[in-house]
Amino acid sequence: MLVTLRKKGGYEPARDLTGFLPTTREELRARGWDELDILLINGDAYVDHPAFGAALIGRFLTARGFKVGMIAQPNWCNTSDLERLGRPRLMVGITAGNLDSMLNKLTAQKKVRADDQYSPGGATNRRPNRASIVYANLARQAFPGVPIIVGGIEASLRRIAHFDYWSESVRRSILLDSKADLLIFGMGERPVWEVARRLREGETIGQIRDVRGTAFAMRKGEWEGLEASRYTTDKKTVILPSYEQVCQSKSAFSAMSRAFQLETNPGNARPLLQPHGSEAVYFNPPSLPLETSDMDALYDLPFLRAPHWSYEESIPAYETVKHSIVTMRGCFGGCTFCSITEHEGRIIQSRSEASVLREVRALRRMDGFHGTITDVGGPTANMYAMTCKSEEIERACRKLSCVHPGICDNLVTDHTPLVRLLRRVREEPGVKHAYVASGIRYDLAERSPEFITELARHHTGGQLSVAPEHNDPGVLDKMKKPPIESYERFVEQFQCASQEAGREQHLVPYFISGHPGSTLRDMVKLALWLKERAMRPRQVQDFIPTPMAMATSMYYTGLDPFTQKPVYTAKSLADKRLQKALLLYWDPSHHDETRAALRAAGRIDLVGTGSHALVPPETGKGSLPIYMRQGASYGRKRRAGPKPS
Repeated sequence: MLVTLRKKGGYEPARDLTGFLPTTREELRARGWDELDILLINGDAYVDHPAFGAALIGRFLTARGFKVGMIAQPNWCNTSDLERLGRPRLMVGITAGNLDSMLNKLTAQKKVRADDQYSPGGATNRRPNRASIVYANLARQAFPGVPIIVGGIEASLRRIAHFDYWSESVRRSILLDSKADLLIFGMGERPVWEVARRLREGETIGQIRDVRGTAFAMRKGEWEGLEASRYTTDKKTVILPSYEQVCQSKSAFSAMSRAFQLETNPGNARPLLQPHGSEAVYFNPPSLPLETSDMDALYDLPFLRAPHWSYEESIPAYETVKHSIVTMRGCFGGCTFCSITEHEGRIIQSRSEASVLREVRALRRMDGFHGTITDVGGPTANMYAMTCKSEEIERACRKLSCVHPGICDNLVTDHTPLVRLLRRVREEPGVKHAYVASGIRYDLAERSPEFITELARHHTGGQLSVAPEHNDPGVLDKMKKPPIESYERFVEQFQCASQEAGREQHLVPYFISGHPGSTLRDMVKLALWLKERAMRPRQVQDFIPTPMAMATSMYYTGLDPFTQKPVYTAKSLADKRLQKALLLYWDPSHHDETRAALRAAGRIDLVGTGSHALVPPETGKGSLPIYMRQGASYGRKRRAGPKPS
């Protein structure tokens, strides 16, 4: 159904009211629907593109016969926005969006971000803090008695008791704080379909307690008998340290983190239970990964690949991905600072060549496509089609990484399927360039000179992003990243391949400052390593302790969850700034903090004018913030007066 809408005194071209999932009563009626089966509440702007989780789930459920509507970025001061599509018949599904709402709002220095990449025009304040909790409680007010289900990244990564960096506290499972009936964790297609189907068939939400990839609350009388199976080696429930225990004891928090990580392989994971006072949260084992045919069907859904027509401003995150293609999901790297494996899983799920090529042809038909595919990849681009050599071994394995401390002998690291896919993509009519902008795991890449040659010759747009993160062996071990020598070998191979292709290309390395295990002295060594190679990194990430990540457990407890040995971590914002300043030693705007860091590290010899120096000497006494000047108490600010910059 086409209508003409008046906006800002003029007329816009006709809009198809039935192309998107309905967001208004008018769109609902245009489809001939009187009511919804499922209402999705989404913290992001509504973009009908497979890179946006709410749209993916909405399209998936619609294809299975459910009437699904979308309320994106509702006003959270009252229930009026939530009610505009009416009361849904089966359930309300809630997601904070593609990012945790607190990570989306605040930086590592706990400053408010200048923009929101998932909002029209990058506008901030379009979603509340802890959006899943706020939306769930609003939905309960608006629709008493309708099952409320939370999911998405925020719910997934806050499903157990977790350290919250922005409040500097241990928080309860988000299931209890949101008062939702059910929590779906991980990539939610399988569990949300089963839950919706069983609700449609007449089961109550209280009866649906056995779906993989879901968690629900229990009263004390329901779970006391499970204590007997604590930490067993059979398929019985694993009892995690309680919320009260992990609040009181950092060693209990560390033990919880370890026990949780060991139950993440869907092939052998046992159910988990974590007491919270008189309640407990019960976690079914993770959902089984999608087969290639399932992945193909998912990406064959009729996405419009565009923001909803009601938006007058562009959505930055969409502009980044609109001409990109996801080829796979999951990551077996197990990097401790990353939460991809906790959400997407460690088993790689790949699309077929035919599916990817169908999406390439859909891209060609888009307005504004001029022949450049900005990314052919996924969480780690060169893990496409990689798997364990044996399904039996994969199901039984309890390792948290297939590539650390070395690449597992059972891992098939053949890049041939990826090389073949990339060749077919770039040979498609209308495709001028097909770049790989996703992360490259260089310890895998160096095993395939053919892939590196293809990457350098055809799939790099002048710059290629890679993530060595650090150079110190001890820090890299805490990160579960490969040795720096592996990165250096990859650099040499890539540069040679670029020269042979007659192309001037550069690597853009990413580094992390302030990661658990990294001291100021370690950062000085890294700065010297960079200087020796004339590297001036601009991609510097100040470590952010995101919920559930293993590095976050180290940050909070000061313990390695697997060895229980102490781990140093920079905790104060001042300490974190100094570590970051050492990576930006070349930038004059950071020289004052770099000098302060060198003093604190006992390396004042690196301040000077000689070739050995990292930074020049001070130009005047007033240039350094008082709390960092020599003789001042390091890291302490004055009680009165202006705040240091």
